[in-house]
Amino acid sequence: MDNMLRDGDEDEENEIIREQKEDEDLDTKVLHLLVTMTGLAQILIAHRYFRFKSYIEYPIRRPITRTGYDYIHKVLQEDPQHFRQLYRMYPDVFLKLCDLIKETTHLKDTRFICVEEMVATFLVTVGQNSRYCHTKDTFKRSKFATSTNFHNVLKAINTIAPSLMAKPKFTVPAKIRESTRFYPYFKDCLGAIDGTHIPAIVPKCDAPSFRNRKGVISQNVLAVCNFDMEFIYVLSGWDGSAHDSKVLYDALTKRTNKFEVSHGKFYLADCGFANRRRFLAPFRGTKYHLQDFTGQGCDPETPHELFNHRHVSLRNVIERIFGIFKSRFLIFKSAPPFSFKTQAELVLACVALHNFLRKHCRSDEFPVEVPNEATNAENMEGNDERDDYENVEEILETQDQERESANIWREAIAEETWKDATT
Repeated sequence: MDNMLRDGDEDEENEIIREQKEDEDLDTKVLHLLVTMTGLAQILIAHRYFRFKSYIEYPIRRPITRTGYDYIHKVLQEDPQHFRQLYRMYPDVFLKLCDLIKETTHLKDTRFICVEEMVATFLVTVGQNSRYCHTKDTFKRSKFATSTNFHNVLKAINTIAPSLMAKPKFTVPAKIRESTRFYPYFKDCLGAIDGTHIPAIVPKCDAPSFRNRKGVISQNVLAVCNFDMEFIYVLSGWDGSAHDSKVLYDALTKRTNKFEVSHGKFYLADCGFANRRRFLAPFRGTKYHLQDFTGQGCDPETPHELFNHRHVSLRNVIERIFGIFKSRFLIFKSAPPFSFKTQAELVLACVALHNFLRKHCRSDEFPVEVPNEATNAENMEGNDERDDYENVEEILETQDQERESANIWREAIAEETWKDATT
């Protein structure tokens, strides 16, 4: 009995000792955990401190400055010729353009960027084919700010573009009125019409339809101009494989931005267009280009040749305006690095700028491209697009009588010019 009581007391003491030991182990673990958490907290605090400190000392975003503002106002006061070469117009004309934009559009000065700097960003991009990486360094702006300025000015200029397009005049143009070679045979002529190709960037899936007959991916731009070398109408955005007559048909039937020809008036066209009362084309199969009539023994020998010679002498204005346009805005020498929608809008904006400059700065001293007459030669001699031409001609032709009447009218002009020239 005594032995049993003694064994029970020993077990109870052992249980108490075991519990005390477990409590001591738990306290040790908790202490170690607290020490570890305290160390981690100190590391996190130190990390956040140094991270915040480095962010302040080395900012990610470019700081907002007035460098661009000061730069553009400085160059406006310096050499006008240098300014014209860089921004494609003289300083006084540049300021007129900025005033026009501020008065007629919603583009205004911001807290740190003035309209003059925005317009200069746009002009150096289209005039010099400059990329954002170069332009942003000039004005000390971020790439985002440079892009925003460019697109804001593009939108503003396209807003006023319709008002800058030349209006057809009902009086006889001076170039025709003052020359017996053209008057009275072309007295109702308003100008010339033609298409030009501008390199383009399009998605890979659309590339085949935008590849023109020279194998270049381009957009086909239809343009109409007067004899003062001002654009009257422009339609951009057509795929490069489209025939000029197809683009013209679209221009004549559009619900908005429709091209209209006044009754009794006409424009000069090349053989890429069907001969109509509104669009007078030369005789096919007869020499046509100015170089064909240059030199001894190359004078016109038939009524058709004389007509073609005088026709191309007048229609050459459209080739000259294309040359000036592409020489002034070098961005069209290669495919502009924008979406195709923006590429088409750029054409309209630069056409508007061209007309603005023709009114305020008529000296076009930029090297002008030599007109490429190879394309017209192909039209005169016939090429692989003959079938396409015939198909489009059928679309434009409402009645056989219309074509017959236009051909008789053209023949009458040729006979009259030949008669007056030989008597």
